[in-house]
Amino acid sequence: MTRLLIATTNPGKQREFRRLLAHLPAELVVPADLGIDLDVAEPYDTYAANAKAKAVAYAAASGVLTVADDSGIEVAALDWGPGVRSARWGGPDKAASLVEALAGATDRRARMVCALAIANSGDHDAVELFTGIVDGEVAAAPRGTGGFGYDPIFLLPRGLTTAELPEGEKDALSHRGRAVAAATPRLLELLDAAH
Repeated sequence: MTRLLIATTNPGKQREFRRLLAHLPAELVVPADLGIDLDVAEPYDTYAANAKAKAVAYAAASGVLTVADDSGIEVAALDWGPGVRSARWGGPDKAASLVEALAGATDRRARMVCALAIANSGDHDAVELFTGIVDGEVAAAPRGTGGFGYDPIFLLPRGLTTAELPEGEKDALSHRGRAVAAATPRLLELLDAAH
């Protein structure tokens, strides 16, 4: 079976991607499974450029079809930040830091954004990009025990945070789930061609 490398060392993302990609006819692997230990810089100002850099680096190191993402939360009251800096923003408890930063804010609109890159080699020009976006708000306090990162404070229009949803529902609605759904037809073509 053809391998598909999930290019992240984040355990939460690995679990989520394994669920989202489980329907594909591929052996899903993560960097540790292949003995790969990369530290890919993410210096760019767009999710797409950061995702592309990761996908290309891991595809070149592994020789395996690779998916990588860059994602973040964008908050109206923070001039649509922290955006691409979401993973490095707010210290160890990012969700609590964001709630604190919005104390007293009346505009709590937010969106989660994911850029997903597919690389089949180390060729930067051959990378394909897909995007998933979901709109919501920042909750007044963390709620729910599912997910990771900003999930406990990302409030969907239906009144629940993404951390309060069952995994299957979250995956169908999330920014990462939407990006994977958009990428799935192309992934199926690439996996079929690799047989």
